[in-house]
Amino acid sequence: MTDLFSLPEKRLVLAAGRAHPELAAQVAAELDTDVVPLSAYDFANGEIFVRFEESVRGSDAFVLQSHPAPINKWFMEQMLMIDALRRASARRITVIAPYYPYSRQDKKHRGREPISARLVADLYKTAGADRLMSVDLHTAQIQGFFDGPVDHLFSLKLLADHVARRVPREKITVVSPDAGRVRVAERWTDRLGSPLAIIHKRRDPDIPNQVKMFEVVGEVEGQVCVLVDDMIDTGGTIVKAAEVLFSGGAAEVIVAATHGILSAPAAARLQESKISEVVVTNTLPITPDKHFEKLTVLSIAPVIANAIREVFNEGSVTSLFDIDRPEV
Repeated sequence: MTDLFSLPEKRLVLAAGRAHPELAAQVAAELDTDVVPLSAYDFANGEIFVRFEESVRGSDAFVLQSHPAPINKWFMEQMLMIDALRRASARRITVIAPYYPYSRQDKKHRGREPISARLVADLYKTAGADRLMSVDLHTAQIQGFFDGPVDHLFSLKLLADHVARRVPREKITVVSPDAGRVRVAERWTDRLGSPLAIIHKRRDPDIPNQVKMFEVVGEVEGQVCVLVDDMIDTGGTIVKAAEVLFSGGAAEVIVAATHGILSAPAAARLQESKISEVVVTNTLPITPDKHFEKLTVLSIAPVIANAIREVFNEGSVTSLFDIDRPEV
């Protein structure tokens, strides 16, 4: 006799917004599944409508949304998808935000400012999210903003192995563009076995409170310098840092970053610089106006898919990011 009270088979549902359909398709292919059909459109006044076209009841739902410009629109669309899944009785809802929105506003610099990254986490929770997944958060403390499990994914292996296949490790010096990125750069040195240099910024004593002087701490002469950061927005800081490295005798400068925001005039600025290659992942869509000859885009889909698989199977996400030597 059939047990009427037995639990149904666990079911994975991958949902995705409209911001980056190419990434969603890549993740679905890695998981050998389909993105759940979604009807989504904008009303004349800018309000968004979403509706899932098949049942998600009892499912383990993963809601993937990238957050390029206009970031507020895509964030709101993801919030509505979460709410729809909750009201449709999904068993567990995991938010996947490859680029965490408002991540640069993670603390108060002055009075009367918001902590926007914390507000985003609160809104995800209020909408109905049980779990959060993101790639290379701007600061690790954001993990503590969400009241629930947070899976902090890393693109280090993907980016570092690409560089290691291109340049012999003994010729590489990893460079942090400022003091705040040193911990990220140290992870690169652990993986590549390469030395570390830091771009140190200090005030010009002759022009108070206006101009910063840049100097290199570490040996870069004759080396292939790999400038590492979590994101590239307008590219101004990265180009200036590269100029300082070339002044210090660097043979070549490669830039590696997880999130290619690439706001104007980043594409033109980076293409016209002496930087030889800019490597980013596709956590954000790289639209035609952001493409340039020196740009290399690597797919983050396998990283996200592996994390989804581990979460769904109650495995270990942390084990996916053990630092080891590059596969070359």
